[in-house]
Amino acid sequence: MSDNKLESCNCTIIHKDVVDKVKKSLPEEEILYDLADFFKAFSDSTRIKILHALFKEELCVCDLAALLDMSQSAISHQLRVLKNSRLVRFRRDGKVIYYSLADEHIKHIFDAGFKHILE
Repeated sequence: MSDNKLESCNCTIIHKDVVDKVKKSLPEEEILYDLADFFKAFSDSTRIKILHALFKEELCVCDLAALLDMSQSAISHQLRVLKNSRLVRFRRDGKVIYYSLADEHIKHIFDAGFKHILE
């Protein structure tokens, strides 16, 4: 058998009890869709850099633009994605808007992914 051949299931027996058990445990389709969207927010290296920066400090768009050597417009676009995914929050101080992580869970998710990649 060739090493390049994909493995496939050749069994003809369906383990109905196992399939039924797992099927009952699957979340609703809407929740799975939301979870997929949540993880899509982590799929861009610029957004990952922004999140990493926000682990360290609360920052405004100007600070992030200088830090990442990008335009404020590009940073604002990525922050909008992160905000819509509820990964970051903001607060206004006069005319300046400061961004921070939405909650501590975001850091845990990021750290788990980071540790996985380094293994």
